[in-house]
Amino acid sequence: MFFSLSSWMLALIILAIVGLATLGGYLAGKRLRHQHQELREPFGVLQAALLGVVGLILAFGLTLAVGRYEDRRATTVAEANAIGTAYLRSQLIAEPARTRSIKLFPTYTDLAIKVTHEVPDGDTMERTTAAESALQRRLWALGGQAISAAPTASAPRLYVDSLNTMFDAQTSRLSSLNNRVPGAVLAIEVLGAAIATALLALHISVLGRGFVPMLAASVLVTFLLLVTFDLDRPARGVIKVPDAALAGVRAGMALPPAAGP
Repeated sequence: MFFSLSSWMLALIILAIVGLATLGGYLAGKRLRHQHQELREPFGVLQAALLGVVGLILAFGLTLAVGRYEDRRATTVAEANAIGTAYLRSQLIAEPARTRSIKLFPTYTDLAIKVTHEVPDGDTMERTTAAESALQRRLWALGGQAISAAPTASAPRLYVDSLNTMFDAQTSRLSSLNNRVPGAVLAIEVLGAAIATALLALHISVLGRGFVPMLAASVLVTFLLLVTFDLDRPARGVIKVPDAALAGVRAGMALPPAAGP
C-alpha cells in the first residue's frame, strides 16, 4: 500500500494527516476552552495514556524498520564476499573454463550493484535478476566442465561450492530487499500518531497554552514516521543501502587475475 507511493507523495500524505489532526484538535479545544475546569483532568489523563501507547507503537515500528535495514546491509556484504570468493577460485580452474568464467564475473557484479538502486518487485529489477539468473546458468555450466576435466582435483570442487554459496547469497539478498514492515503496522502508526497529536492539541488549546509545544510535538512525531517509512524503502528514500562492498569487489576485477591454473 505505502510502498507503491513515491517518497514525496508519502511525505505529503503523512504531513497532511498529522497536520490536519493537530489543527482539528486545536480548533476543537478553542471551542471547549470555556469548560477547561471540567475537561482539564480527563483530557490530561487520556492524552498522557495515548501518547504513551503511541510512543510504544512508534518505537516498535522503528525497530522493525531498522532491523530490516541492517539485514539488507548484511546480505549485501555477504553477497559481495561470496562473489569475491568465487571470482578468486575461478582463477584456479583449468582452461578453457577459467578464462570464460573470469570474463562473466564483472558483468554479474555490475548487475548485483544495479540491484541496489532498483525498486524491489519492479519491472527493472525483474529484468536485472533474470539477467543474473542467465549468468548463473552459464557459470554453473562452466563449473561442471571444470569438474569433468579434472574429477579428482580440489580446485574445481571448491569453485563449484563457492558458486553455490554465491547463488544462495543472491537469493538471500533479494529476499531481504522484499522483506518490508507490514502495511498494517505502518497504518496503525500513522493513525495512532494522528489521534495522539489531535488530543495533545486539544488539551493544550483547552488550557490556553502556547502553540509552540504542540507544533514541536507534531513535527517530532512526523519526523519519526518519515524515518520509519524511509528505512523501509531501500531504493527510494534518503536512507539507502550502500553498495560499497560490491563496488570494492568490482574494482578488484579490473586488475589482472592474481593466480593462474
